[in-house]
Amino acid sequence: MDSPTSWDSLRKQARKVEAQLDEQMHLYRKLVSTKVDSADDNDLEKGIDKLLKELQQVNSRMHAWISSGGAEIFSHTLTRHQEILQDLTQEFNRLRSSYRAKKEHASLLDDFREFDRTRLDLEDGGDSYEHALLNEHASIHRSTGQMDGVISQAQETFKTLAFQRSTFGGINSKLSNVSSRLPTVNQILSSIKKRKSMDTIILSVVASVCVFLILIYWLTK
Repeated sequence: MDSPTSWDSLRKQARKVEAQLDEQMHLYRKLVSTKVDSADDNDLEKGIDKLLKELQQVNSRMHAWISSGGAEIFSHTLTRHQEILQDLTQEFNRLRSSYRAKKEHASLLDDFREFDRTRLDLEDGGDSYEHALLNEHASIHRSTGQMDGVISQAQETFKTLAFQRSTFGGINSKLSNVSSRLPTVNQILSSIKKRKSMDTIILSVVASVCVFLILIYWLTK
């Protein structure tokens, strides 16, 4: 079994990554609320993704430490770090979906303006019919790419939910053991489990509705 200082080291790592995530998420919230198609968005999103994965790895090592014989009283601390990871992951996915929807909306408006300009050019006799067809083909191609992006985002959200479910399932037996030894926290742990299940259901429903509405919007254009 690792020495007691290993647990302290893991907690310090978790807190450090959580602080970095708070800072990066603050910048990302400002980006989503004020800009569309910023040059820094990809780097910021990749940085947050990397930090989320790093925090997940630290949490996994904390879980391994407890499973290998560490004091089970630390399970509630691990649960708190898991909650922080889940909350940050859910908020990041929500913000990223909103940001991409804004960019796709702006792109659709640009396509509409381009189509309108092409139509006016045809009416004025200033452009060839072949050129108009090429422009229309390019517009359709961009719209198809946007649809692929929405589907990819929905698949990514589903994978995130599946990953979170497996993560919390892995510590379920430890939480049950702690609750049996500490009856006073049993009610709190039960409330945490119910909250996680409700959050997962709500996020799944919201993601499904968003994808469905976007599909309906494009199919009715």
